[in-house]
Amino acid sequence: MRLLLIRHGQTPANVNGVLDAVVPGPGLTELGQQQADALPAALADRGIERLFASTMVRTQITAAPLAASLGLDPVVLPGLREIEAGDTQGKSDTVSVQLYISTVHGWSGGDRTTRMPGAESGLEFFERYDDAVRQIEATGVGVAAAVSHGAAIRTWASAAADNTPDHFGTKRHLENTGIVELEGSFADGWHLVDWEGEPIGGDQLIDRTALDPTGERF
Repeated sequence: MRLLLIRHGQTPANVNGVLDAVVPGPGLTELGQQQADALPAALADRGIERLFASTMVRTQITAAPLAASLGLDPVVLPGLREIEAGDTQGKSDTVSVQLYISTVHGWSGGDRTTRMPGAESGLEFFERYDDAVRQIEATGVGVAAAVSHGAAIRTWASAAADNTPDHFGTKRHLENTGIVELEGSFADGWHLVDWEGEPIGGDQLIDRTALDPTGERF
């Protein structure tokens, strides 16, 4: 199976550098909606057969234009949601952002037992994200797309891919509507095909001024 993991469109929290992982969370900015609207044309030739989103509003709004163009009903999977922020939820100060990032970085480095303060551990994150991808794989389609979140995609995809080190995602950016593409299965392993860190719709959809703590290099 080919799996396209699409980061959602820009939110107010991304603009202001706020850690926001509470369900259902905010919607999109005007730019975020433009990013979502660009997905159908940008992905028209990818052969997407099924579409998935997390329980968070921003992924479902992002998925809507693509779903309409493909004639698909997005399936909501709770496991695709962002890495929980716990005690850092709603904060934007440097200490909080670094605590969130360093915890996730530790998971990528192999210490999955560490818990995000006040939230899930690395083991719990990987268990629920694996479960979501297993549900996608179980559909039996050749190509699936899932709209998910910056830290979650970067962390899971780097660890799942057999041709990258687990910390690969800590060194790569993933802006809103950037895409990480993998191919394979849980039985045969996953292979990283492409890491499109910029918005898939083109350079005009990039916001270089956004603080976006889960989109920049860790």
